[in-house]
Amino acid sequence: MKHILPIIVLSQFLCTSLWFAGNAVLPDLIAEHGLPIDFLAHLTSAVQFGFITGTLIFAILTVADRFSPSKVFFFSSLLAAGFNWAIGLENLQDWELLLYRFLTGVFLAGIYPVGMKIAADYYDKGLGKSLGFLVGALVLGTAFPHFLKSMTGPLPWHYVVYSTTFLAMLGGLLILVFVPDGPYRKAGQQFDPPVFLNVFKNANVRSAAFGYFGHMWELYAFWAFLPLLLAYFNASHDSMNLDVPFFSFLIIAVGGISCALGGLLSLRFGAKRIATASLAISGLCCIFSPLILAGESTGLLILFLLIWGMAVTADSPLFSTLVVQNAPQETRGTALTIVNCIGFALTIVSIQVLNFMLPIMGEKLLFTALAMGPLLGVISLRRKI
Repeated sequence: MKHILPIIVLSQFLCTSLWFAGNAVLPDLIAEHGLPIDFLAHLTSAVQFGFITGTLIFAILTVADRFSPSKVFFFSSLLAAGFNWAIGLENLQDWELLLYRFLTGVFLAGIYPVGMKIAADYYDKGLGKSLGFLVGALVLGTAFPHFLKSMTGPLPWHYVVYSTTFLAMLGGLLILVFVPDGPYRKAGQQFDPPVFLNVFKNANVRSAAFGYFGHMWELYAFWAFLPLLLAYFNASHDSMNLDVPFFSFLIIAVGGISCALGGLLSLRFGAKRIATASLAISGLCCIFSPLILAGESTGLLILFLLIWGMAVTADSPLFSTLVVQNAPQETRGTALTIVNCIGFALTIVSIQVLNFMLPIMGEKLLFTALAMGPLLGVISLRRKI
């Protein structure tokens, strides 16, 4: 039993390395395929839209509650890995790249929320701590392609794609072999569409979900445009030469630590209190980001972004904890899946809003547009849970 959580965490990390594999090699894709500079937003949105489509299908069909979550995780990892590998093929059109990233996102829906469902089936008590480690693995997995790119700079960019493909297949195999269905699993017996429709009738689930939506408005837009922010700082300060891939990895990856820390703190202070504090801090970072970008200190910028990188993720597992704790046991998987579906739909909107606002506001003011998400999330959490 002691080995279960480490294996779920490791598998989640390995499989979610697929998420930003395309982002990490975007400059190479642009150069090789003659893509427009603003392809970043479209490439990221393709994965998010795929994830939304996948979670919607999984939720409507109540897949994570009707079938073995471990097997769903395994087969999803193989399919997601296959479509990730496909972006390394030669002579691809831009629509083919977007299609393969979309399909990768579809099957990531069988990895991230299903991984949380597996953890919930094993850990009835201390779920916040368990999900803290699990979402921390997602954050590290998201950051990892940037690290690979930084470490394999002289090598062809395909190595990043092939490495993440292999890691995802390995992660799925680990779940299949070492993590059977958990003791607290209560399987749904048949296809039941009202389960999907009735998730938000529970007031506590609804309050936690809307807090999560505010968090998601900010999270992926911050991650997607972080390299642009660092490149802007380099360009606006002649003496600066920050390693953009490495610091992108570091600032995203530090959020994995804060996820685990937030989960541990929730055992003492409660998930709602820690989630509210984290959301408020990240909202303030959105507001004060122009002042930091206007400064001359590289050290201050990196410190600020590390704090932001921790605050922007620390609440994520806590929202999932609140949803799981308040949803009926037999529909936990579906509740997690549909809340994730809507949350990731909002990430597409926020990413495209930033893409639209970039030529109007410029890089320095751009991130202030994200502050409305944390603000509305904090307001939602003021409701009793």
